[in-house]
Amino acid sequence: MSQAGSADGPVDAGARAGVVLAAAALLGMVLSNSALAASWHALLDARWGFSLGPVHLAESNLRWINDALMALFFLQVGIEIKREWLFGALADRRARVLPVAAALGGMLVPALVFVAINASRPGNLSGWAVPAATDIAFALGLMALFARGLPARARVFLTAVAVLDDLGAVMIIAAFYTAQLSGPMLGLAVATVIAMALLNSFGVLRAWPYLLLGLLLWWWVLHSGVHPTVAGVLTGVLLPQQRTGGAGRRVEHALAPFVSWGVLPLFALANAGIELHGSLYELLRSPVTWGVALGLLLGKPAGILVGVFAASRAAGGLPAGYSWRLMLALAGFCGVGFTMSLFIADLAWPDGAAAFDAARMGVLLGTLLAVLAGSVVAQRLYPRGQAGRRAQP
Repeated sequence: MSQAGSADGPVDAGARAGVVLAAAALLGMVLSNSALAASWHALLDARWGFSLGPVHLAESNLRWINDALMALFFLQVGIEIKREWLFGALADRRARVLPVAAALGGMLVPALVFVAINASRPGNLSGWAVPAATDIAFALGLMALFARGLPARARVFLTAVAVLDDLGAVMIIAAFYTAQLSGPMLGLAVATVIAMALLNSFGVLRAWPYLLLGLLLWWWVLHSGVHPTVAGVLTGVLLPQQRTGGAGRRVEHALAPFVSWGVLPLFALANAGIELHGSLYELLRSPVTWGVALGLLLGKPAGILVGVFAASRAAGGLPAGYSWRLMLALAGFCGVGFTMSLFIADLAWPDGAAAFDAARMGVLLGTLLAVLAGSVVAQRLYPRGQAGRRAQP
């Protein structure tokens, strides 16, 4: 998750996490196109589970990663959303306007780009949300690596936009990427959320009651037709937080190394691999590939800038400390959609579908091009020699 911070330590940690995530994705590509491909895919498809009285659950290794381990990532997303909203970059009502407008534009325009490119292929349109979300950890890590001249305010703004992006992506998953709904399971999920809210209202500050209820919530949501990672976000949002500590902060700190160095690289390893044998040409001519890639490369920065322009016009100008120079330097890195984009692609199409592979190719291509473009623009506008003057916008 976010490694934003003014000290060099958190930034370096973010950069290292970004490198590990990229290396895991590359290894996934290598394994899927090597002599080990059949064994690798058999390992991902291998099913296992458990029985505990009336409770039975058996899933493939890929689904355990995407449905269970990624719920921990989304738990961290929920905690970060609440922390930023209460005490961080989104705590001031006036300070929320700019990143909220940027996030809305940054989700709408990429979706429109994808739809425009795939309008003649109705079967492809289920992937309209794939380029809509920014990957917090990957974007911040890559920005720390390739744009070290940017001021600290850049990390704060990018974190706020990405957090709001993630919130929007979760809402999209819940609203548009659900299976047939189960009324009883949804009812139990709602009751569990109410129970966690009551714990909050009674001033319960320990983490374990919320986490136990969160585990129950994950189970209900898993069988409700809504994607189970939504349970992670809801649990994170409902964990109590304080400015200098609290259950939410303790859980976030405990999760951070496990998620950054374990869950996200494992997700990238399992989901980024695309078999290219004889199909590279088909992937590169697919409208899904270019809808996703151009949505991230062009749609994301354009949407961010349109949102910022609209907010600044409504407010009579950019807030103090912000400039169009800073917005231009940041916009490219908002096109890093890796984790969330791959996740939504997994929900939009079944594994093995041609459109699914094309979407994954588009995510990799668009993210790579966005990083290259963002790095060039940021280094031109904020040369590394200015790193010592990061307070300047």
